[in-house]
Amino acid sequence: MASTRVSLHCSSRGAAVDYSIIIPAYNEEELLPRTLAALAAAMATTDLAGEIVVTDNNSTDATAAVAAAHGARVVFEPINQISRARNCGAAAALGDFLIFVDADTVVSPELLGAALCALAEGKTCGGGATIATSDRVGKTAVRSLAMWNRLAPVFGLAAGCFVFCLREGWEATGGFPTSVYASEELWFSRALRRWGKRRGLRFRVLPEKVDTSMRKLVWFTPRQVVWRMLSFLLFPWRLRRREACDLWYRRPGESKGSQDKDSRHA
Repeated sequence: MASTRVSLHCSSRGAAVDYSIIIPAYNEEELLPRTLAALAAAMATTDLAGEIVVTDNNSTDATAAVAAAHGARVVFEPINQISRARNCGAAAALGDFLIFVDADTVVSPELLGAALCALAEGKTCGGGATIATSDRVGKTAVRSLAMWNRLAPVFGLAAGCFVFCLREGWEATGGFPTSVYASEELWFSRALRRWGKRRGLRFRVLPEKVDTSMRKLVWFTPRQVVWRMLSFLLFPWRLRRREACDLWYRRPGESKGSQDKDSRHA
């Protein structure tokens, strides 16, 4: 699907914007230009009116300037937490359709079109996409992606790199939970799915692929990644502790003590 042919309408917030793409960003000056360029190309293929909102999550680099230079609207979230950054951008967004994209993720015209069509048809409350990567990764990462792509549609879960929903659903569910420091997209998926079910709306994981980076596998050892994931499965309460989520919050070269100042961004 290369384009989306749906009539333009005025959003419920009084602006001629149909959809908003929200990007939470902490120190993303390096990869953000690629993400924004891909989004601009994808947005040019649809008849709907869209905007890009970048939430500067207390960056110490040129993230905000880079975003503005690429035509994005920039908002600021001072508390370093990915769920707060997502919610801040959504609160400022003008569209009735919301799409959350990570700063290291490339969205194709086909995927954007599929998500917008799903929401515009009035039978879908939101969902996610099939995950892929153009990074060179090992067999373990390939198997992990394949397993996720098999399970996500079954359990109705969207990966954080691409989440789409109706604004009404985001508002009704309270958005992304700020009680956890990781996996907030999974909790939001569950809440959105329940909200949609009560209204006869589906939660869909689209077959179209989204290309996201596997940089955690470069920044951290496989043992570190596997241990964090297993610990969350066994002890989910650990998600409420920032120090337990250093896999998302700590960048290479940063000390553990800097986690209180630095943001998580996958």
